[in-house]
Amino acid sequence: MNTGNAHPDQIMDAQIVQAVDLQLASKGMTKTDDDKADLYIGYQISVNQERQWDVWGSRAFGMGSGSWTSSTISVGTLVLDMYDPGMKQLVWTGSATKTIDPSSNQEKNMKNLDKSMAKLLKSYPPKQK
Repeated sequence: MNTGNAHPDQIMDAQIVQAVDLQLASKGMTKTDDDKADLYIGYQISVNQERQWDVWGSRAFGMGSGSWTSSTISVGTLVLDMYDPGMKQLVWTGSATKTIDPSSNQEKNMKNLDKSMAKLLKSYPPKQK
């Protein structure tokens, strides 16, 4: 069924995960599938121009109320979110534009992803004040 929205395919998803994993590993972080992880990492990517709805305080994290905002994200924008499962809240977010071009080849997209993730995560973790 075609709903009009394009989604990253399995190859693109694997490339995004690999680019994020590589950058976080270079910062000394270890990936785990354990339920007791220190951070949950998620991403959103726009492979076409679309409306994005951000919901804060969703029931998925045990809160009963929240708020929402709407924005338009452009082709190739990747948003990376980090959640603290103990505090049940978003602790870091960042975005990179012109990251993925659905009409480009996989090799070019991987180079763009690696470059974008390095730039996006350059200032992560935030410096302690």
